[in-house]
Amino acid sequence: MSTTVRCLAGVADGSVGHVIEVNELTKRYGSTTAVNGLTFTVRPGHVTGFLGPNGAGKSTTLRLILGLNEPTSGTVTVDGHRFRGHPRGLRHVGALLDAADVHGGRSATVHLSALARSNRIPLRRVDEVLQEVGLAEVARRRIGGYSLGMKQRLGIATALLGDPPVLLFDEPLNGLDPEGVLWVRGLFRRLAAEGRTVFVSSHMMSEMEHTADHLIVVGRGELIAAESLSEFAARGTRVGVTVRTREPAALADLLTAEGGSVRADPDGSLAVTGLDADRIGELALEHRILLQELAAHSASLEEAFMQLTADSVEYLAGESR
Repeated sequence: MSTTVRCLAGVADGSVGHVIEVNELTKRYGSTTAVNGLTFTVRPGHVTGFLGPNGAGKSTTLRLILGLNEPTSGTVTVDGHRFRGHPRGLRHVGALLDAADVHGGRSATVHLSALARSNRIPLRRVDEVLQEVGLAEVARRRIGGYSLGMKQRLGIATALLGDPPVLLFDEPLNGLDPEGVLWVRGLFRRLAAEGRTVFVSSHMMSEMEHTADHLIVVGRGELIAAESLSEFAARGTRVGVTVRTREPAALADLLTAEGGSVRADPDGSLAVTGLDADRIGELALEHRILLQELAAHSASLEEAFMQLTADSVEYLAGESR
């Protein structure tokens, strides 16, 4: 409870609070640059989504925050200090990086109890977090027999064990059923509402649009965007029009001459931007071009994310490498 009170006090009085500060962070492995000059801030009181395609450097960045890897250059601090400087880390930062990275021969109770002792956390917290994540009934079973979803819940329990003000999660929804996904979303919102710093990594915009209210977007190890979800959503408000006709070439020439941008899609339709549906319909009527379909639509958040990170995708379907 005291941790929560400290977090809330920091947010309420406008002080810095438990902030993650990443400044010109770079990590190279030989000739490969995994993280390249990243600078961003993650603040308490929000669920901050950490987005990017697979291979964008998200997991490496999380490991750098936790001191599991040393940066080639740049700095990263939690609450103004390097994480390695905290003698009992789980009281300061809780993290789920890889749910499968746990001794399969141990029970959940034994696993969490060992972590509690090494971090001087009261053993009562073991039962509390197992109850919270829904594993109380299987707490004494060997973890090796757990499903991926159960291991994810155990990983979340581990992150919560020290009641920390800062929480990091890497792809936390993998393997969870729909009920589990809803539970995790609610948990993250509650933790943020308590004033904690919640940083959630994912490669799927569809996950974050239901969970996060701020986004850090990276690609090929570099920062692409750092903004609120509403600001990012504005990128997806570009209105487009889908048009279908038996005279696509003639219509495309007509719309291009009028100032529109036209792309022929594989299904034979035309994707048009720069002109609204009313104007397209008027032009087609004036030039006696019969339209089979005329539909306006706005780009979704997922489409905005895909467009923004298109140049940062490491492997594209259909590429020969």
